[in-house]
Amino acid sequence: MPTHRTPADHVEPPAAPQPSQELAVMSALQAAADEVPAVAARIGPRFARAEARRRARTYLRGLLSPLERKNGWQLAEAAGDRTPYATQHLLGRADWDPDLVREDLRAYVVEHLGDAEAVLVVDETGCVKKGTASAGVAKQYVGCVGKVENAQVGVFLAYASPQGVAFLDRALYLPQEWTDDPTRCQQAGIPDGVDFATKPQLAQGQLERALEAQVPAAWVTADSVYGDDRHLRMWLEAHEQAHVLAVSGKEYVNVAATWTQRRVSTLLKELQQTVPADAWQRLSAGDGAKGPRLYDWYRLPLVPPLQEGFERRFLVRRSLSDPDDLQAYVTFAPVGTDLATLVRVAGRRWTIEVAFEAAKGEVGLDQYEVRSWTGWYRHVTLALFAQALLTVVRGHLDRAAFAPARASRQKGRSQQAAWHASQRQTWGSLAPFRQQRQAQQRQAQQGRRPRRPRRSPPPASLS
Repeated sequence: MPTHRTPADHVEPPAAPQPSQELAVMSALQAAADEVPAVAARIGPRFARAEARRRARTYLRGLLSPLERKNGWQLAEAAGDRTPYATQHLLGRADWDPDLVREDLRAYVVEHLGDAEAVLVVDETGCVKKGTASAGVAKQYVGCVGKVENAQVGVFLAYASPQGVAFLDRALYLPQEWTDDPTRCQQAGIPDGVDFATKPQLAQGQLERALEAQVPAAWVTADSVYGDDRHLRMWLEAHEQAHVLAVSGKEYVNVAATWTQRRVSTLLKELQQTVPADAWQRLSAGDGAKGPRLYDWYRLPLVPPLQEGFERRFLVRRSLSDPDDLQAYVTFAPVGTDLATLVRVAGRRWTIEVAFEAAKGEVGLDQYEVRSWTGWYRHVTLALFAQALLTVVRGHLDRAAFAPARASRQKGRSQQAAWHASQRQTWGSLAPFRQQRQAQQRQAQQGRRPRRPRRSPPPASLS
């Protein structure tokens, strides 16, 4: 079982954009740019000076523009500036706290995308860099390119709900070679007291902030970088936070049947040989570019947790095209949670990959030219806000496009129902016939020839 994950293991490569898709993106960007003043007014109090507030609004509008590259120079040109100094000032020396804007971002996402059954998704992404001066840059594995590169890596928390996917939080990962060198940290503007933290520890901090803010979410999911960290799993269990976390073959789990600790890679081999074919269930982990992402799934009990009303399971995903391709998960969920629900949550992990692609390709998440710690946090926070705004606006556009077709169908059903009701009243009931005969009889008794009743007009055409 491979120890390094590759992007292909988790998400299908995006299809080449079609002209209609490009037009839709342009329309969404324009609509999102039109909403920037409302968002700028929302975050305006976070900026000490009016000039910084104006520059933040311009920066957001630039990130949502159709520019091919969204670096300092091009954003400055789009704003009508001759140099990028004003943009650099916003990201560097201006007086504002990106963590406070992050709080506004989280509130905005919950306000527009909030759902009690949402999933919190943890993952990291990197930006390949040259040189050694950028905060946190180092030779390290970068998942988005599938190899070791000189890069900066950030850990992100996304919010996946039926209304869309947007980011809640971010943290720049500092390799230990950085935290062991105070002089280098000082030159990159890294605050005093920032110690080394693993990626799972950074993720835990983001999840803790989300839980403290009472973000509505039922589940947490992440890949094996985080699932292999037992401290993170125990912390989630202590907070009774249901989760589906991938684990690698080198991790150990405690099987309930024997109350023994088993290495995941060994357990997978045994299950592959001993589980009957009819014990695997074929379920979709969600829709991909080519339709439902079908896999075979199997689960077995693990040692019960300390929390009452919850259970642990060892979940296995098997590829249809390659039965030797197995992925393991550790789940913690309310007692009685069905397999389909666990599969659905596991499949939601790929949504953050799609969100990363959109944030990089549409709002310039990785197109910054800053080197400092502060510059990274400021650019990334504003880019995530732009991505959230674009997600919300795109959802409104999709619903608006769907509304006429739905209204037309509803109108058609109403017309059909009215026509059938009139038919039932005219032809399906004897009351009108009886009333007509009684009128004719009364007129005959009075010695007058009854008038021939006027025929009712045919029902209106439904077309």
